[in-house]
Amino acid sequence: MSQPIEIGRLLRAGTTGFIAGCRVNQLSVPSFGTLVRAPLTDGYQVYGLIHDIHIDDDGLVRQLVTADGVSEEVMKDNRERRIVPVEMSVLAAGYEQDGKVHHLLPPRPPLSLDVIYLCGDKDIVRFTDAGRFGYFRHILNGKDLSVGEVLAAHLLQAGKAHGTNGEAWREKAVQELITLLRDDYPTLMSVLGALSDTLVE
Repeated sequence: MSQPIEIGRLLRAGTTGFIAGCRVNQLSVPSFGTLVRAPLTDGYQVYGLIHDIHIDDDGLVRQLVTADGVSEEVMKDNRERRIVPVEMSVLAAGYEQDGKVHHLLPPRPPLSLDVIYLCGDKDIVRFTDAGRFGYFRHILNGKDLSVGEVLAAHLLQAGKAHGTNGEAWREKAVQELITLLRDDYPTLMSVLGALSDTLVE
């Protein structure tokens, strides 16, 4: 069994989502639309989708961008030893308690410095197969969210995790989205437009 991949630690959290921080050299693993999990205690863990990755500046970076001829060593040092964390905004998509996955908002958020892990294929399949896409409503109701882009990235990742059943799973997911958005034509077109781009190979 493969080791879970740690992608960061919790900075702050609420019921609808949380912010995790990681070092710059950890940034190759998490990506936009990725499903992540924060295991807590007593068989309880929170699932979420990364919907924004934010890199703040600091005093040194402000000086370096205006300097001439910044050496590779200085650039490497700034990227590998940077004190200011890369911040990932995560939308709460559901939780697991006592071995059962729920597509509801979690009863309590993770705590500061809790470890955030990348969901492997088995985690993704378990989460996405629980219920009837109930977590889509959290994405569709998300504020300051690129809904179509988040859904497209998530469906691409989840479809791959489902392997040979990926195409059938994606079709069911798209049908559910069409049903949910039947009275919101602009959002539906935005979502379908983003999803169509994931089909281009």
